[in-house]
Amino acid sequence: MPLQQGSARTRQRTVLLVGIVVLLAALVLAVVLASLLTHGRHEISPQMLKWKDRGTTKNLQEVILGRCYNYITAQYPELGDKDCLKIWESLKDAFIYKNPCNITAEDYQPLMELASHPIPCNKSLFWSKTGDLAHRFTKSNQNFLTLEDTLLGYMADRVSWCGDPSAPGINYESCPKRNECESNPGSVFWKMASKMFAEAACGVVQVMLNGSVEAGAFRSSSIFGSIEVFNLNPDKVSEVHIWLMQDIGGPQSESCSGHSIQRLISILEERNFKIICEDNYRPVQLLQCVHNPDHTDCRLCTNST
Repeated sequence: MPLQQGSARTRQRTVLLVGIVVLLAALVLAVVLASLLTHGRHEISPQMLKWKDRGTTKNLQEVILGRCYNYITAQYPELGDKDCLKIWESLKDAFIYKNPCNITAEDYQPLMELASHPIPCNKSLFWSKTGDLAHRFTKSNQNFLTLEDTLLGYMADRVSWCGDPSAPGINYESCPKRNECESNPGSVFWKMASKMFAEAACGVVQVMLNGSVEAGAFRSSSIFGSIEVFNLNPDKVSEVHIWLMQDIGGPQSESCSGHSIQRLISILEERNFKIICEDNYRPVQLLQCVHNPDHTDCRLCTNST
């Protein structure tokens, strides 16, 4: 009888040990599966919540949707087949719950395909360090379009966004600047949109540069200098017109014969483009003079004695 009791106790201990082992194995498996399923969503460091740039624009969804509907209904009704809800979802999917320093071109590819549209020939206007002036010009002259006048650029202009691996998946407090990490949502978006804008250009292309910048009007590190100029297609673009604008009353740091402009001309010539450079293109200068009508630079003629 004692032998039978001993055997029963041994069996109970064995069953208990097996149960504990199975339970531990199940727990380990659950942890491993959870880790695999959430990989990429929870790569977070304490610094990620304290970036140096402004956070995601409040009411981002409403802003993007409102701009999208306004663009395709009020401004360009010929684009009425664009699906603004799908465009918003593709933008959100590109960054939500993601590490804001690990954004890739693939993240934005669906958005680029949904929001792209043809750019009429002779209308593309590129700019560097002349953003406000270029946009004032395209608002007053419908013959030209900057990137910000396309659907993609119009929706995203002066708007910011970035994700966060933890809930709610969007960081409204801060987003990384380019010098903190280059693969951030804003930088990757504008690089892709700029590349696509340059690839779509045809006919005569315009470039508005700032001749009052001490470091030089053309900078190889700019979006225009590093991306757009190399994605213009010589088979589609017949000429590149450079408008070198100096600030009214400001320093005249560079003219069309200046060092950086000559470097740009060399790059374009190597790619078989025809180039025309003009200092202070008059239609744009007149727009500058709206805010400085009495300045000597804005006088059409002088009184003779």
